[in-house]
Amino acid sequence: MLQMNALQLAELLSGIARAQAAVINGLESAMAGTKSQHILPVLQNAAHLRDHPEPTLTDLPVRILLSYQGRVGPDLAAVARDLERLCSSASAQPASQASPAAAASAAAPAAAAGGDALDFSKLGPTA
Repeated sequence: MLQMNALQLAELLSGIARAQAAVINGLESAMAGTKSQHILPVLQNAAHLRDHPEPTLTDLPVRILLSYQGRVGPDLAAVARDLERLCSSASAQPASQASPAAAASAAAPAAAAGGDALDFSKLGPTA
């Protein structure tokens, strides 16, 4: 049974975004202007910066990647707070309204001991 707390999940998402940022920087060094003209506008659109002032679970990974495009990387404590907020608010929704993936990820923190660990034991490949 894999249990992660919000800070560990934030570190994992940050590491993935860091690897993606390295690929973007490699493209920029090979083809100057690609990052600012093509990649960043698409990322900003995908992050829904204008639509959602507060990130959703879908937007959060893209916003972490965008923070690596600036001089200062993401604040992992703030990302962890966002994850806790998003997972606790998703668990407050009735299961019939939430998507199956959101319901599975939202139910895990509520069932975990202490309330601050995420339980990924019930998540698995879908058939």
